[in-house]
Amino acid sequence: MTLKPITPNNMSRRVLPGEIITSWVSFGEYKDILLDISHEGIARVAINRPEKRNAFRPQTISELCDAFIRIREDPKIGVVLFTGVGPSKDGRFAFCSGGDQAIRGNGGYLGDDGIPRLNVLDLQRIIRSLPKVVIALVPGFAIGGGHVLHLICDLSLAADNAIFGQTGPKVGSFDAGFGSSYLARVVGQKKAREIWFLCRKYGAKEALNMGLINAISPINLLESEGVKWAREILQNSPTAIKCLKFSFNADTDGLAGIQELAGQATHLFYTTDESKEGRNAFMEKRDPDFSESKWLP
Repeated sequence: MTLKPITPNNMSRRVLPGEIITSWVSFGEYKDILLDISHEGIARVAINRPEKRNAFRPQTISELCDAFIRIREDPKIGVVLFTGVGPSKDGRFAFCSGGDQAIRGNGGYLGDDGIPRLNVLDLQRIIRSLPKVVIALVPGFAIGGGHVLHLICDLSLAADNAIFGQTGPKVGSFDAGFGSSYLARVVGQKKAREIWFLCRKYGAKEALNMGLINAISPINLLESEGVKWAREILQNSPTAIKCLKFSFNADTDGLAGIQELAGQATHLFYTTDESKEGRNAFMEKRDPDFSESKWLP
């Protein structure tokens, strides 16, 4: 994929409260999101609609898809911190409160073109198949479709004021994909059904106890904790981390997950002398000689 170069605008922007322990450079001309990249190989993607509790509309999702695809194509980036800008005018924070119900039409969420869309499904697949580690930083509400977005990230760190839950059956909606089936893999069938059928809200400690998140942090330390986790990950083998991510996905994502894992195996095979011999023989119009390649046990 050839992407138009995205240039830094070098504006320093605060996303979450607290100490900033890495230098961020902002990229892109987005309206609903922020994309910042650190020289350490960390990207930060933030939904920037705090007045709407970071609820998404079609434009928000299109911009998120664009940002994550650009991150995918940057070989220097290994970890993404995915979060939401805050606080709103009432002082509350949110990761994402799901789809913006104010623009929900007949069949989906309406953009400026009046076409109903559920393009958040595209974003879910992009995050799952991203060959980088995606860490959700949840500084407040992760509700509805926002709850699903944190769920499909590889890791989730929550502020101690975080609130999780589903609202679909209350607002005439549901997620029969990752939002339910994968949720059941994470917290178990009984708990997943409770979350969806009762539409209760759960605090950070409850979320930690059910295995929905990895750790809890004070909100003013949430971003710095995310950077620390990212730094630890970046000390490890990129190829090993990618293959591990896709091996986890292969267990839950059906043939699509197996395809991702197989693709990484193909990528590794292309670097071997055996693969290069096959390619070179084809280009040189000769029979390949694989005699140096062993049938190892």
